[in-house]
Amino acid sequence: MPRYRRVRPEAAWQGTLANDAGSRASWRPGSSRADQARLPIIALLVVGAVFAGSVASVGGAVPAFSQVVRLLTVDVREVAKGWRTTKLHGSAVVNDKDEKIGSIDDMIIGKDKVLFVVIQVGGFLGLGGHLIATPFDQLKLDDEKGKIVLPAASKDELRKLPEFRYVT
Repeated sequence: MPRYRRVRPEAAWQGTLANDAGSRASWRPGSSRADQARLPIIALLVVGAVFAGSVASVGGAVPAFSQVVRLLTVDVREVAKGWRTTKLHGSAVVNDKDEKIGSIDDMIIGKDKVLFVVIQVGGFLGLGGHLIATPFDQLKLDDEKGKIVLPAASKDELRKLPEFRYVT
């Protein structure tokens, strides 16, 4: 059986290995001199395309995948009326009877995006106090009096809670 056969130009696609059911010959890339000559050219084109892409993106990082960021419109005047966390730090926390039960030591956003308040119970100037953590939504912020209230709490009850310790 001849190694090559003549094929009419209009029927050239029929003679390809993928479409020729009768041909069982194995094809290896780079087996002919023409294939070996094409490999360096292809390699240069690929390297050139990669280099051209990196040169084009020198001005800024290009994300691997595009994404859509949804922006929300907020009323900035209303946001400005809220409580700033920097102003809450060190503020007194009182109970329903208006007794001081502690002060805000820190605020932590949990992994599940829940906001927690770390309250120092007792102690003086950050020394000797018992730290507890409670969800922020347990606090009542009194806008009129400017007070932070933890309802139904007392120093004794808070000292019985497990002590909060910072990891780092």
